[in-house]
Amino acid sequence: MTEGNFVDYVKLYVSSGKGGQGSSHLHREKYVAKGGPDGGDGGRGGHVIVKGNKNLWTLFHFKFKKHFKAGHGEAGGKQRSSGAYGQDVYLEVPLGTVIKDTETGEKLFEITEEGQEKILVKGGKGGLGNWNFKSSVNQTPRYAQPGLPGEERNITLELKVLADVGLVGFPNAGKSTLLSAITSAKPKIADYEFTTLKPNLGIVQYRDFKSFVMADIPGIIEGASEGKGLGHYFLRHIERNSTLLFLIPADSKDIAAEYNVLLNELKKYNPELLDKQRLIAISKADMLDEELKEELTAELKKELKGLDFIFISSVAQQGIQELKDRLWQMLNESGEELR
Repeated sequence: MTEGNFVDYVKLYVSSGKGGQGSSHLHREKYVAKGGPDGGDGGRGGHVIVKGNKNLWTLFHFKFKKHFKAGHGEAGGKQRSSGAYGQDVYLEVPLGTVIKDTETGEKLFEITEEGQEKILVKGGKGGLGNWNFKSSVNQTPRYAQPGLPGEERNITLELKVLADVGLVGFPNAGKSTLLSAITSAKPKIADYEFTTLKPNLGIVQYRDFKSFVMADIPGIIEGASEGKGLGHYFLRHIERNSTLLFLIPADSKDIAAEYNVLLNELKKYNPELLDKQRLIAISKADMLDEELKEELTAELKKELKGLDFIFISSVAQQGIQELKDRLWQMLNESGEELR
């Protein structure tokens, strides 16, 4: 999937169908002088329904069509025949999609399961035909109900990437390089900040044909939780990951301070993110000799207060298998369902 085809935020206009009118027909037959009312009910208007589809990974199919209207219900007929229902419209979305009301910002629901269906706007109810109104004092009612109008709404779809491991780090920390080194994903890699503007997903092949999904989240900057840069646009994807892998380059001025800045941005955005399992990977470790690694290890053990960390090099393939083992162990401990 190319970066330009990854769409994770769209605004749509949806409207349901109006209900069909009830019939005010009076029964007419050659040998029946006064057949009485036999007008049928109008059909219900079509719903607009959101449905989960596990085979979709993006909202790209909504990029060029943003108005959706369900069909109107048919009018009732004679001999108490009901009108046909209006045609429902289905909006198929990837798992992890959140649906919000655009005008109020209210979260309506989210789709997290394959085949899960939620009615977004209900079709109008069909009107009752005149046979419903006959009585001993009104044996030939010549009126029927009109159908009720449908609903309309402006909605926003937000996709939060579903992955087992989320890569967290500052721009140009080497997240895309790591993803390309341990998965078959081919993210854009370059030596400048914000090379990655969309999340990239990759499947990490593990031992015995097991695997898990890793997401390269675009780089976080200080102030991202307040919306600085593309703050919320990036941070919402981290909410779905069960384990967070913090990637900090070995040539950073202060690894512990950089980690604390990243952690603080996550805390400001959503404090519940701190409940997730965390692992720090010190990237570009091929720049360090054994003596430097020992000094840095002793220093980080004090500053990180027992938090687990590992030295890796995506280019030199150092520590990659050990990283996979650690992540697999953490994912199993967290009780998450792995792919």
